[in-house]
Amino acid sequence: MPSIQKPQRVRRVPRALPSRFKRQRVLIVGCGDVGQRVARLWQPVEHRVSMQLAAGAHLVSAESSNLIAKKGAQLRHRLPLVRALTSSPEKCAALRAQGILPLLGNLDDVTSLRRLAGLAQRVVHLAPPAAIASAEGEAAASVQDRRTRHLLRALVRRAHSAPALVYGSTSGVYGDWQGAWVDEAMPLRATTARALRRVDAESQLRSWALRFQHSGVRVHVLRIPGIYAGDREGGTPVARLLRGTPALRAEDDVFTSHIHADDLARAVALALWRGRPQRTTNVADDSALRMGDYFDLAADLWQLPRPPRISRADAALQLSPVLLSFMSESRHVSNRRMKTELGLRLRYPTVQQGLAAAYLLSKDLPKK
Repeated sequence: MPSIQKPQRVRRVPRALPSRFKRQRVLIVGCGDVGQRVARLWQPVEHRVSMQLAAGAHLVSAESSNLIAKKGAQLRHRLPLVRALTSSPEKCAALRAQGILPLLGNLDDVTSLRRLAGLAQRVVHLAPPAAIASAEGEAAASVQDRRTRHLLRALVRRAHSAPALVYGSTSGVYGDWQGAWVDEAMPLRATTARALRRVDAESQLRSWALRFQHSGVRVHVLRIPGIYAGDREGGTPVARLLRGTPALRAEDDVFTSHIHADDLARAVALALWRGRPQRTTNVADDSALRMGDYFDLAADLWQLPRPPRISRADAALQLSPVLLSFMSESRHVSNRRMKTELGLRLRYPTVQQGLAAAYLLSKDLPKK
């Protein structure tokens, strides 16, 4: 009697996932000028070149273009898929043109954030806190960052783990140190409502990271001083110089720190992949300038009159409370950790170099 053989099971080989599922997914919240600069770092090479040509950059040969396109095709699958949360439908087309997938949502409306949970493995949070005014003035304004609270809840609403997150805070959380050097270990002395909202956001992020530490969550906070760039709206002091806004005299002047927008974008990208978990890093250049000297430098470059110098007492009478508050804090911001841990090499190590480059790109005034 012939033996009856059982049919062998055919082992199915799992199909490889499409490349779009292999790519890291990044969500940028607050995708303004800096967020878009960050996204451009992750664009295919040929797309970046085409954007530079559209902006008036030097032409490249057809052979170079073909080589760039070939290299870009090889590397495209390694680049992250970038989405951006925006509350403005009119900005969607511009974001798509830069290779960014827009997602409509508003941090002030929690119901619009329901799709964020599990959407991305990495999040860049650059959205500023909402300024909630008070009838009693700035000192009585709200010091809570509700937008960050809404975002953090939305990111883990249905997910079992939290994404890696980089938050753009401000060096204003340090407050006034009377010109002394400050590093990330220094206590925070914020006094203004806008800086205290950032302190609140940092506190929320620490608690959030502690809550989801079982999933290996990484939160990295960047403390950022004044941002400038020639191709950034309001990115140079030219408008202020044209208004003739005074600066403090040397004996009353304060030390301020700066960072070029391109260097800041690179710091954000490095922190997202290389930053140590639950860590804070100052992002500043190597300059050690007083505020008035910064304005004088810009005035000389653009061949404009230097701002008049006044005493602190006169400034209190002539300037707005908000502007005066920036003139009431003096500190040098240390960037040692930025260099040693993130490994960022500044393209614009000093304001002198950065403003010189800004002058060449600036659209604020026609160059003479």
